[in-house]
Amino acid sequence: MSQELGADPRFLAAVALFNSGDWYPCHDGFEELWHQTLGPDRDVLQSFLQIAVAHLHLERGNRRGATLLLGEGLGRLAPFPAVCLGLNLAPLRDQVRDRLQCLQGNGNPQDLPLPQLQPITSLGG
Repeated sequence: MSQELGADPRFLAAVALFNSGDWYPCHDGFEELWHQTLGPDRDVLQSFLQIAVAHLHLERGNRRGATLLLGEGLGRLAPFPAVCLGLNLAPLRDQVRDRLQCLQGNGNPQDLPLPQLQPITSLGG
């Protein structure tokens, strides 16, 4: 994984937008980087894009689209280690899995916390 990408100010800005639930601008930020990235980092970025767009679908009432994209985003994260691009991906995986299962069970994902991209520097306080 590229250390440079994890320190790119555009990446950090997109992470902040993701964490604040600003899905559309977050998507734009990650997409710009995705177009410029090669290798495995590209798949990690695509998973973040899919998760963000899934939440746009939820906001617009498209549960089916949200379910599909959450599943794809979660699946795309599967081969990556728990720490990637300076982020702890374990909580993200858990949050996305919980929201996906809620949707699949016809529940209300609004009752669950929004997924977060947790920087490794925030682990342990």
